[in-house]
Amino acid sequence: MRVQSSATAPVAIAVDSRPSRATGTLLAALGVVAFSLTFPATAWGLEGFGPWSLVAVRSVLAALIAGACLLALRVPLPDRRHRAGLAVVAAGVVVGFPLLTTLALQTSTTAHAAVVVGLLPLTTALLSALRMGTRPSRTFWTAALAGAAAVIAFTVQQSGGALTTADLYLFAALLVCAAGYTEGGRLAGVMPGWQVIGWALVLCLPFTLPAAVLALSYEPVHLTFHSVSGLLWVAAGSQFLGLVVWYRGMAAIGIPKASQLQLAQPLLTLVWSVLLLGEHLTAAAPLTAAAVLVCIAVTQRARG
Repeated sequence: MRVQSSATAPVAIAVDSRPSRATGTLLAALGVVAFSLTFPATAWGLEGFGPWSLVAVRSVLAALIAGACLLALRVPLPDRRHRAGLAVVAAGVVVGFPLLTTLALQTSTTAHAAVVVGLLPLTTALLSALRMGTRPSRTFWTAALAGAAAVIAFTVQQSGGALTTADLYLFAALLVCAAGYTEGGRLAGVMPGWQVIGWALVLCLPFTLPAAVLALSYEPVHLTFHSVSGLLWVAAGSQFLGLVVWYRGMAAIGIPKASQLQLAQPLLTLVWSVLLLGEHLTAAAPLTAAAVLVCIAVTQRARG
């Protein structure tokens, strides 16, 4: 009996360490709220920082926060078998998505970017299906293509008949971020979610720190309330805390269920763009966002 008790104890501890589904849903929803503020905060940050400076400095600040937490809690280095996955998270979430979207927001409105990035839940579900080896149904693929067509039609219509450089940046951002979310969600099933993003940020520090020094020496800086507030939010809120609760929630409820919650992200960003930036929305923006929402909802139901 002793052997059986000692053998089952670690299993109980492992199960208890995960949040409940209700808590996981709440955590993932908090992550979505944090992400919905990223584009408006980036637009504020660009008022005082160049695009390369903003991306590099936000990554350095987030890495310092993460590193301090890892050091204070004496978290051991991740296993070698997890480091390739952490590199994917770092490339997609820490560097790729922030850089590509920041470059896009130099010439694109946050409302336009929010609609295009509204395909992120769908892209994440697609890459998750490929990564996990599942076979989505025909309904899934039909809705996926319909959502992609709606976003492409919107971007072409908004840009006068052709895709702009900003649109290309945004579509590339979709792919790298979805890869980072998928790999991060997988890793969050075997290690705490905050350690996933924490180690990914620290992994990038040898590159982002010299990049920040170099960018700040070339790009002018104008410190204002908006620029500093935007920088602090994208560093602490979007880059670290938002991803901490997002990966924690994703591990509890699964990647497909968590991606459902991101349906609200484009609509929330549209609201923030009006309230915080004073942008005026065309009728096409909320209509396209709603169409994408419907398409993604169908894909999620099709995935079961």
